[in-house]
Amino acid sequence: MTLLARLDKALGGLAADAALYGLAAVFALVTALTSTLLPHRAWGAVAAWCYFGAFLVVAGQLVLGRPRWRMALAWAVWAGTALVPLLVEAVQRAGGHAGRAQEEVLVVEHMGERLASTGTPYLGSEAIAALPPAEQLLGYAPYQPGMAVFGLPRAAFGDVWWTDARIWFAAATAAALIAAVRMLPYGGSLVRAVQFATVLPVCALTLATGGDDLPVLALALLALACCAAGRYGAAGLVVGAAAALKLFALPIVVVLAVLALTTGNGRRFLPGALGLPVLALLPAFLVDGDAFVENVIRFPLGHGLVTSPAQSPFPGYLIAQAVPGGRYVAAGLLLAVAAAVAVVLMRRPPRTASTAALFCGYGLLAAILLMPTTRFGYLLYPLALLVWAPALGAALSRPTGTSAPRGDTALYRL
Repeated sequence: MTLLARLDKALGGLAADAALYGLAAVFALVTALTSTLLPHRAWGAVAAWCYFGAFLVVAGQLVLGRPRWRMALAWAVWAGTALVPLLVEAVQRAGGHAGRAQEEVLVVEHMGERLASTGTPYLGSEAIAALPPAEQLLGYAPYQPGMAVFGLPRAAFGDVWWTDARIWFAAATAAALIAAVRMLPYGGSLVRAVQFATVLPVCALTLATGGDDLPVLALALLALACCAAGRYGAAGLVVGAAAALKLFALPIVVVLAVLALTTGNGRRFLPGALGLPVLALLPAFLVDGDAFVENVIRFPLGHGLVTSPAQSPFPGYLIAQAVPGGRYVAAGLLLAVAAAVAVVLMRRPPRTASTAALFCGYGLLAAILLMPTTRFGYLLYPLALLVWAPALGAALSRPTGTSAPRGDTALYRL
């Protein structure tokens, strides 16, 4: 057992739990006091108390030496650090308070409005150019057409709290995560996996203030759980739905397709995995194909009318800014890493969902670090995928019906 694994399991997992909740409380408090983004400050003011309460609960468990209720506590902390701040901000926003949602929430809601009125969620380059300069950034929608579904409630029922796109992001995320947990055997690795998809600050903050990445991540994790349970037809539909929302899911589709073909399940997996993204794309592409290319291809690559705000100081961004011709250098490095991963994937294809999760996690981590335009929040993808790998591996060695400890049974069986 590696040192990292021993630390993770120390004192029945409580030592790592205490560190997670304690550090998260500090992060939330610092965010509340120093962030320049109003939605983030509002999140931190609520989440810090919940993280600190969880830390005290775990400290009490450490004193008593009883590592119980860990899964139940994880779900409760997620409610307090993600769902409650989300609801507070959605209600305040509906009441007219400014600064209660990140820009991506507005973008998705505009996608829903345009889809309902024009048949495509995208504006063409001429329509974006005609907008006032301050509004051109919000005119872009760098998502797959399926993301517009989350904006349809706002388009249909107007500006009320429950039509906030984040409400529907959260509902889809919760449904996918609960379904994934039900497919896997209970254990310490599953508790840690749930924590890294829910209460980790980069996940809780993202869901409460923006949220568009969490349904994509949750669907990817559900697809991996389906593969671990041998349900490749369902896995194809689920990961296809993720790819219909965001291009970030396409590398996961590729890895799971290799897994399905390697294990003889390609015919069950591929129709959903490839068919759903195509079905979501086709109507928008037929209405205005150039608008799709402008929003989903040109803009993320830095060739739009305005610059993407995704500029976290990772190596790819620093190279693009500091080195002559740096954008091409970063792109070349990204392509080289992608080629290396593809070679390894072909020579040593994954044969289990756990190995597939590792491929996805490390591959996306490399891509995020080397992309010329990226966000710190994108790290939620590789972190969750890598931590879910042990829980997925446990599905091979332990029966799915393994019971949870007393206190966790109800929330584990949700």
